[in-house]
Amino acid sequence: MPASSSPVVARIAAGIPQAHSSLLWRIRFSVGDQVVLLEIPNGNTTESTLILRDIEMGRAKQYARVDHVAYPGMFTPEGGLSGDRETANAQAAVECLRRAGVTYALGDRALPLIFADFARKAGITIECDPDCWVNERRQKTAEEIDHLREAQRVTEGAIQLACDLIANAGVRADGVLLHEGAPLTSERVRAAVDHWLLDRNFSNPKSIIAGGPIASDCHNYGTGELRTSEPVIVDIFPCDRNTRYNGDCTRTVVNGDIPDEVKRMHLAVRAAKLAAEKTIAVGVTGEAVHLATIQSMIASGYAFGLPGEDTPLSYCAMTHGTGHGIGLDVHEPPLLDKKGPALLLGEALTVEPGLYRRDLGAVRIEDMVIVTETGYLNLNKLHDELCWK
Repeated sequence: MPASSSPVVARIAAGIPQAHSSLLWRIRFSVGDQVVLLEIPNGNTTESTLILRDIEMGRAKQYARVDHVAYPGMFTPEGGLSGDRETANAQAAVECLRRAGVTYALGDRALPLIFADFARKAGITIECDPDCWVNERRQKTAEEIDHLREAQRVTEGAIQLACDLIANAGVRADGVLLHEGAPLTSERVRAAVDHWLLDRNFSNPKSIIAGGPIASDCHNYGTGELRTSEPVIVDIFPCDRNTRYNGDCTRTVVNGDIPDEVKRMHLAVRAAKLAAEKTIAVGVTGEAVHLATIQSMIASGYAFGLPGEDTPLSYCAMTHGTGHGIGLDVHEPPLLDKKGPALLLGEALTVEPGLYRRDLGAVRIEDMVIVTETGYLNLNKLHDELCWK
């Protein structure tokens, strides 16, 4: 803070809680319109004020974890409020800060620029605090861990459904899988997963159901007919509509005979996952966990890194980081990757090594773990075999 500024330093965040996970985490109140959160020092304490539409105030007073709830009209500046809702929110927030004697505030990394612009016109400086709530969100509470455990339990049920469907499908003469007399496709498995999760009040982004060579692109969702003796990646990451916390789990399944090379890849992925998990501890960096994965893959005879233009199709390697944080978002800090930071007590991580070969397909296994005082706690219960019969 500049030396000439007022000692009153506030914080400001704004956005739609349904889409702004940090704001949702802070206020624990979901709404579909933009809200503004102000944290303003008052003596030896800091008081929080949530500004939102007047029709939402009743619910906000009941559920939002803030000290005060207000609507923009309670902070009408000279000249009045704009008829544009987001502009009015910025005007009201700045007027609230002005009345509290604030001349300097910190905004989170997602604060819309319009708030800084209106603040500047009112003589208030807003600067970005890119680390606002980042580490706090990383360290999950017991309540959050319970939410994640439940989300992962349901996610594993969806994985079981998909893998059972693939493993027990019939086989046409040309190797295409059949279910109820019709070809079993990525799309059909994905739809079955969507319906199953919807019945359990989970929303589901597009799951990865990718079989054969198409899965060598680690984020290819998969399309078309699935075939016997080809590995199928099943990666599901749904959101609990009640708690907003996410599950994330990956398994690999093969219908019929499993090729020897797929078996070897599977053993290497398992070993790399164990090596990564054994490295996890408070204070160990995400980069160190990732390096343990890479070293294990190399020890098993595989490479690391994306193939080049002239690389043979038989090139088999891990092509991505080892994992990521998870919570209200599927992908949160920290990364288990190069430059990944020191791990904190209580953070939830995915550990998901994989191997990818363009002429064969891929094998990936993913679990969710919690960093504990003694290492890690694995929240998964589901087996990670290739055979699901």
